[in-house]
Amino acid sequence: MHRPTIAVACLALAAGSAGAAAAAGAAEPHPFTVKDLLAMQRISDPQPSPRGDEVVFVLRTTSMEANKGLNDLWKVKIDGSGLTQLTTGDAADTSPRWAPDGKNVFFLSTRSGSSQVWRLPAGGGEPVQVTDLPLDVGSYRLSPDGSRLAFSAEVYPDCADLACTKKRMDEEEASKASGQIHDQLFIRHWDTWGAGRRSHLFVLPIAGKGAPVDLVDLTKGMDADVPSKPFGGSEEYTFSPDGRNVVFTARDAGREEPWSTDFDLYLVPADGSAAPRNLTDANKAWDTHPVFSPDGKTLAYLAMERPGFEADRFRIVLHDLAAGTSRVLADKWDRSPDTFLFAPDGKTIYATALQIGQVPLFAIDVATGAVRELVKEGSAHAPAWAGDRLVFGLDHLRAPVELHTVRPDGSGLTPITRVNRERVAAAALGEPSQFSFKGAGGDTVHGFLVKPVGFEAGRKYPVAFIIHGGPQGSSHNEFHYRWNPQVYAAAGYAAVMIDFHGSTGYGQAFTDAIRQDWGGKPLEDLQKGLAFVLEQNPWMDGERVAALGASYGGYMINWIAGQWPDRFRALVNHDGLFDLRAMYYSTEELWFPEWEMGGRPYFEAPEEHEKHNPALHVTKWKTPMLVIHGGLDYRVPDTQGIATFTALQRRGIPSRFLYFPDENHWVLKPANSVLWHNTVLGWLDRWLKAAP
Repeated sequence: MHRPTIAVACLALAAGSAGAAAAAGAAEPHPFTVKDLLAMQRISDPQPSPRGDEVVFVLRTTSMEANKGLNDLWKVKIDGSGLTQLTTGDAADTSPRWAPDGKNVFFLSTRSGSSQVWRLPAGGGEPVQVTDLPLDVGSYRLSPDGSRLAFSAEVYPDCADLACTKKRMDEEEASKASGQIHDQLFIRHWDTWGAGRRSHLFVLPIAGKGAPVDLVDLTKGMDADVPSKPFGGSEEYTFSPDGRNVVFTARDAGREEPWSTDFDLYLVPADGSAAPRNLTDANKAWDTHPVFSPDGKTLAYLAMERPGFEADRFRIVLHDLAAGTSRVLADKWDRSPDTFLFAPDGKTIYATALQIGQVPLFAIDVATGAVRELVKEGSAHAPAWAGDRLVFGLDHLRAPVELHTVRPDGSGLTPITRVNRERVAAAALGEPSQFSFKGAGGDTVHGFLVKPVGFEAGRKYPVAFIIHGGPQGSSHNEFHYRWNPQVYAAAGYAAVMIDFHGSTGYGQAFTDAIRQDWGGKPLEDLQKGLAFVLEQNPWMDGERVAALGASYGGYMINWIAGQWPDRFRALVNHDGLFDLRAMYYSTEELWFPEWEMGGRPYFEAPEEHEKHNPALHVTKWKTPMLVIHGGLDYRVPDTQGIATFTALQRRGIPSRFLYFPDENHWVLKPANSVLWHNTVLGWLDRWLKAAP
């Protein structure tokens, strides 16, 4: 039997944070807390100017007083100088996009009382409202010549215009009757009840004074949402380089929508002169993220192969619009790209994708499919072209996202923002490292360990064993705002995270291995992974370990309660699955449980769904558990959490239930986040720091 080996990542990026702390010369850093987590400013959506000399981005600042995040636009020069705030106030200012001439920046704002498109002079000045529509603008894109907007808005499909939808909404709001009538699913989705409206895609010219004229519904008559719900955005549609056409992705599946992943790409004239034409009808799986090559001859997009599977590998497909032929780019590259873009000459595609606990920035040769890594460590986000460089966000376990640039050959990695430098320097953080071991079936499994803040040799430390959700997800090298291991490290715990079978970033076969085996290989990986880190790190106290998880991680907490009942002193279950039969009949996206449990609905194959059902093993439960659930969680309905707590209480097991009536599958409100963290850490302290 071979002894497991550990592979520790150098995490070179962490050195920058440590250097910043030393350079700050301020007071001794304090242990990182939830207040530090919320104080971090969040950078997103970097948009380089047409000349590539400046970047506009969104900066979110958390307001505890308003109990929400405040989003404003900021600008920085490509060399990192000239950091300037462009918008202020309580309104949400997001989605910046440069006019082609670089003189103005368009953006979405709620400053008028609804979400509309505004325009701001790039050199400074007062913003001007571009759209004044009776409905909120959900997302938008600017045409290549800057003369038109493509935008999404929620409408009643049978209404002839936006005014009809607004009138009907006003009448429903004024009605004293609150009942809703539904004829098909979805009746609710993610955190919202259906109201009969669809997100449709429109195009309108931008008139001289910003008044819209000649509004065109490009998706008229389609029983589909563009962009998709609940997470789709403007990345799901685009203008062609000549501005004559629009390509969008949509799932027009009728009553089968809740168990279908058949998203197709449609091409439609931007003036609405013809009906949308389905470009990918032959593929019954997911097609999305359309991107045109600079010359407009090739449409690149992401495509899955297997219908009904939301975590299949995305491949980059290149579609020759003139010939009507397609080819997969880098088909042997066993990774699933997220965002991607063409180089200005069209010869290279740059993409991000999870890979062994990191999210590198990759360059892919369009002709040969050869793949190389430009930025290897940390998590890269939203790459875009800025002159002769790429600009993108980059974060890791010791610092949140900052904007960086890099040359196309991977050299010259340079940060251009440091908005959180002082905040990071003020908080003491734990030392992260990556490790690997032999898991189920002898496969290599990876994970991360974060040492307690102020680690002292010779001391014994309790362990917070954090289990990620998905299950097709990853506990990777990123700065997370809900499950950040630094919070536990600062509270005196060793934080351990395992990317068990089913996780992403390790090849599609590794991801597929969890199907019909939710409680098998993943549990074995967790058992072997915990044993491995305890053996390799004798300073960890194996007698004082708690397991925590959300979503699938919460399911695993319930599964552990029945299958590994003597290992942990305490458990924390957030929005976890308890009864797989009840879950099937109350969740919304049915393709998920059907695929995971073998491909058939519960009523056709109950034995497949019941094989790893935690509810069947409650008689073996004995470990104290904190249960947390959100009332607006329609993915894992709150009755799953209530049932878990009921089982614990009825068996007389020490337990506590934290309920958020105003939160969905995640905890998003700052005050609720503080309560969540204080409750979770209090539960761990009660069972792991007190005498047994």
